[in-house]
Amino acid sequence: MLGGARSGKSAFAERLASSLGGERVLYVATALVEEDEDLQRRVRLHRERRPRGWGTLEIGNLDEVPKAAEIWEAVLLDSVTLWASARKEQAPAEFDRFLARAGDLSVPFFLVSDEVGLGVVPESEAGRRFRDVLGLVNQRAAEAAEEVHFCVAGVGMRIK
Repeated sequence: MLGGARSGKSAFAERLASSLGGERVLYVATALVEEDEDLQRRVRLHRERRPRGWGTLEIGNLDEVPKAAEIWEAVLLDSVTLWASARKEQAPAEFDRFLARAGDLSVPFFLVSDEVGLGVVPESEAGRRFRDVLGLVNQRAAEAAEEVHFCVAGVGMRIK
């Protein structure tokens, strides 16, 4: 699930995951929210929106996700963007390992990520590097995925 910031991609991905996994969905949260009050508020709203029966795994290391996923009917990882921002240049290689391990499982994975390539060129070098890294990670996810959806204004469109 790709989309811009506040596009409704998380809610759309939650509906898709619920349609396959029902109450047996593992929600993998990648945000590190210790001191960010705005992010804490957003995480709280996400938690309140999810069904109570869903499991939650708050993690920054994707290596642990495939093993945890084995007992669930579906896995929703939200978000690739926040994970990649913490991993920086290591993100593509680590994400390739994650995709290979997740692809060996019969559990469907739903990945949520921002599409950062539709806007203006970032002013800073760090911003451009992040855009490039996330763009590469998103391309690899799309290549591995059976389906890719793009969300605009809460409307998800299947593009693959």
